[in-house]
Amino acid sequence: MKFFSLIFNQYQITNCRLIVWIVLFSIFFVFQNLFAESIQERFPPPNEFKRETYVNNSFAAYLQNFPLKPKGSVVSLYNGKLKTNQVHVAVLDFPLLKVDLIQCADAIIKLRAEYFYSLKQYNKIHFKISNGMNVEFSRFIKGERVQVNGNQTHWKKGKFTQGTGRDVFEEYLKFIYIYAGTISLKSELKKKSIGELKPGDIWIEAGSPGHAVLVVDKVTGKGGQTLFLLAQSYMPSQEMHILKSESKYSPWFEVPKDETFPTPEWEFPTKEIYEFTN
Repeated sequence: MKFFSLIFNQYQITNCRLIVWIVLFSIFFVFQNLFAESIQERFPPPNEFKRETYVNNSFAAYLQNFPLKPKGSVVSLYNGKLKTNQVHVAVLDFPLLKVDLIQCADAIIKLRAEYFYSLKQYNKIHFKISNGMNVEFSRFIKGERVQVNGNQTHWKKGKFTQGTGRDVFEEYLKFIYIYAGTISLKSELKKKSIGELKPGDIWIEAGSPGHAVLVVDKVTGKGGQTLFLLAQSYMPSQEMHILKSESKYSPWFEVPKDETFPTPEWEFPTKEIYEFTN
């Protein structure tokens, strides 16, 4: 009996230690998230520049305050491998799926959807898919889903999960990732003047493949000069990251003056800048 008592006591001690480590580990990640630097905290304006401020609860302000992973973080792919071309200065703190779905346009869609979801403005979460169908999150909330048959789609009712819970939201986003891309995203954006650039604007070249990068912050100089930060995901699915630039203000980009706008992994026509309409 004494032998079994010693084993039991040792088991209790080991189990307690394990629980303590789990608690400490959880506390570490909670505090790390609470005190994570935002984009605007990590990247102060260069000398003689001032950050543009935007209305609270605007998409621009949401992006400026988006949390970043710790300094020195590398960009990982959906499968846990490292991105070969590390062209970033910071990594945004939002998780990937373990499948190759969240690429350039999808990451922008995710940020836009997460923004409205955080405000509980569920009726504003809707995106087009490749055949032009507008897919509203509000219908997923009611328990409807989209039936896909080749290029034909239609809404159907069934015993699907309803509500605004995270599980329904993630199911909705996964559907959008599968059936949307640069072509469908560009079709619902509005072209704009580069002189009116602000966080939330998108350089996008539609195609298979195409690419899209997102403006996430903006500063201006006394003479009216504008600088901005760009974020992207890419192929294959990878964490969204803040890009380096070749400007003397790097990682800040200067407004392009030529017909093309080179970024580390894609060169865009300068005029191909767009914004969301809602």
